[in-house]
Amino acid sequence: MSDDAVPILMYHSVTAAPNDATRALSVAPEAFAEQMALVGELGLTPLTAAGLAARWRSGRPLPARPVLVTFDDGYEGVHRHALPVLARHGFPATLFVATGWLRGAYDTGGGLDTMLDWAQVRELASAGVEIGGHSHTHPQLDQLPDGELRTELTRCTEILAGELGRPPVSFAYPYGYASRRVRQAVRAAGYGQALAVGNALARRRQGPYALRRVTVRRSTGAAAFARLLQGRAVARAFAADRALTQGYALVRRARQVRREVTRSRA
Repeated sequence: MSDDAVPILMYHSVTAAPNDATRALSVAPEAFAEQMALVGELGLTPLTAAGLAARWRSGRPLPARPVLVTFDDGYEGVHRHALPVLARHGFPATLFVATGWLRGAYDTGGGLDTMLDWAQVRELASAGVEIGGHSHTHPQLDQLPDGELRTELTRCTEILAGELGRPPVSFAYPYGYASRRVRQAVRAAGYGQALAVGNALARRRQGPYALRRVTVRRSTGAAAFARLLQGRAVARAFAADRALTQGYALVRRARQVRREVTRSRA
């Protein structure tokens, strides 16, 4: 792994009993505990998304063997199962929440499984977990017209600032989908950095609004996880994902062009 390459691990649900909607992208609590133990055994240094971006922005050197532990959406198991493990190791992490999916006053009913409530989010933040934005209702941002895109970002930002007492500075694109227009909107909404997926190691040259992550799934075994941490054979591990992503990107761009043409004719 080259000096500037950083594995950013992307988790979703941590649960012993996932439902059909979250099963593939969930991990068992025992597996998560084993994975974090391996992070410690290999001498890696976890950072938050904001911490990594700040070091790259300032030119300060990264710590030895950096790694990021990130969670998307806001599933309750992050508090119930992941937080005790992170606390035991003293690891920071970053949680990106879709504010309209969390239980409470802003709930739109879109959550795919049992979601965090705001008291749990505040407890995670107090324990050193960076809370970032993930939109309000978790749409495909690059398919939205400009006004709806701004609303998704500002609603998420305002709710997080109100609940936590400070605005979020890091963002993760729902589904990993972003375009230049979306990246510009995220920056205009006040975020200093944003994470995609890409299933590749993050590097400074990707820019602060297109940092790549690697997906940790229920099917990710111990040996495969160790290779991700060491940056070995990442491209080969996600070759099938990349082919599907590239094909779907062409379809999505065609859909977006059709929408823009339709709006211009209306």
